[in-house]
Amino acid sequence: MSEPELQRFGYQQELRRTMTVRDLVVYGMVFMVPIAPFSIFGSVFDGSSGMVPLTYVIGWVAMIFTAISYREMSRAFPIAGSVYSYAGRGIAQPAGFLAGWAILLDYLLVPTLLYVIGAQAMANVVPGVPQWAWIVLFVLLNTLINLRGIETTATANKVFLYAQLLVLVVFVVLAVIGISRGSGGAHWSGTPFFNSAEFSPSLVFGALSIAVLSFLGFDAISTMSEEVKGGSRVIGRATLLALTLVAVLFVVQTYLAALLVPGKTQFESDDAANNAFYDISNLIGGRAFEIVVALAVAIGTAIANSLVAQAATSRLLFSMARDGQLPRFLRHVHPVRRVPEKAILLVAGISLVLGLFLVGQISLLSSLVNFGALFSFLLLHVSVVSHYLFRQRDRNFGLHLVVPLIGFVIIGYVLVNADIHAKVGGLVWLAIGVLILVFFKVTGRSANLTLEEGEPAPGETHSS
Repeated sequence: MSEPELQRFGYQQELRRTMTVRDLVVYGMVFMVPIAPFSIFGSVFDGSSGMVPLTYVIGWVAMIFTAISYREMSRAFPIAGSVYSYAGRGIAQPAGFLAGWAILLDYLLVPTLLYVIGAQAMANVVPGVPQWAWIVLFVLLNTLINLRGIETTATANKVFLYAQLLVLVVFVVLAVIGISRGSGGAHWSGTPFFNSAEFSPSLVFGALSIAVLSFLGFDAISTMSEEVKGGSRVIGRATLLALTLVAVLFVVQTYLAALLVPGKTQFESDDAANNAFYDISNLIGGRAFEIVVALAVAIGTAIANSLVAQAATSRLLFSMARDGQLPRFLRHVHPVRRVPEKAILLVAGISLVLGLFLVGQISLLSSLVNFGALFSFLLLHVSVVSHYLFRQRDRNFGLHLVVPLIGFVIIGYVLVNADIHAKVGGLVWLAIGVLILVFFKVTGRSANLTLEEGEPAPGETHSS
């Protein structure tokens, strides 16, 4: 979107437009982590009775509906802020604030969770270094890269993605050789996709909850709307492409891994499940390859994934602060590097403090990060219906009613069946958000985000 088009929404072009479709796809894939199943394979295996690739196919189908809703809203409102901007303009300003506030819970805690996971992985590789030291190192490295500008971040994303894909290619080659040779009794079979003895509707719904959470992160592509070149359709195209490519990688690696644990539908213990992929790597490539996989997980989460998470969170903070929904200092953009400098530093500070305080608390952090994203997805689907059917009088009922309705039901099911800690923590966070909304209303700080075509009200501009 050009600068004149951005001004239609009451904003000035402050961020630098350099990202291409390829950059966005890389960004989204790094956020979702192409080798994510390496660290959670065992738990997904137990939850799906061995049908891990089927789980990821179900997850991809489920999330396509949400990805399409993101595509439609990014075309209508190609501005930074993601679901905050979409719900704020598609429904109403309070809905936008709650969507932004909810996904902030996810975005602010995700970097912390990734640093903690990475520190624990590195502790297994270099046990002599305390985990807090790794967290400090990871935070400093990512902050420096993000502060240098979006071009540096995009370049780093490519390096990290190619490194992960290289490890994944090596795994695939070794796994194919191992299965062909019958390592550990392995043999080619379609059982990981469908095991009639274990399959049931309840298993599908259980797998759905696991799989949907595995794909969280593709939504962050929309936070780069004001840094992309090529028009409003680029964001939607990149979102669908990144989601599909990662789904293919998830299915391939988990299918091969499942074949290398023949005859199993459950692991014997939690420890066996947690170390399942590392044990498989040892089986096909020895101890050296097992260490390579552990290092890939650490780097893929604590550096690569955290890097894009910090970038996405800072853009959301920037967008909300620009509208007066968060402290104004967060809208500051560096005059040369054209990045939301103070927002990046705030995210780094929060991640550092929480990371040092919550070292080793992976399960607690994991239970909290998902609620915000899922709740904001619900508002995203509502915003599609509200904007296109009611405001624009669009009659494409398949795309603007059926798709968001199916997406809403899927996300609603997953949210209702979420961990109790996630629901309690998420509802408390939303309650705080409601109190802030009431404060804004009383003090007259509410922003008008719902005008047609983003035209600012007379005498009002969001960039002021």
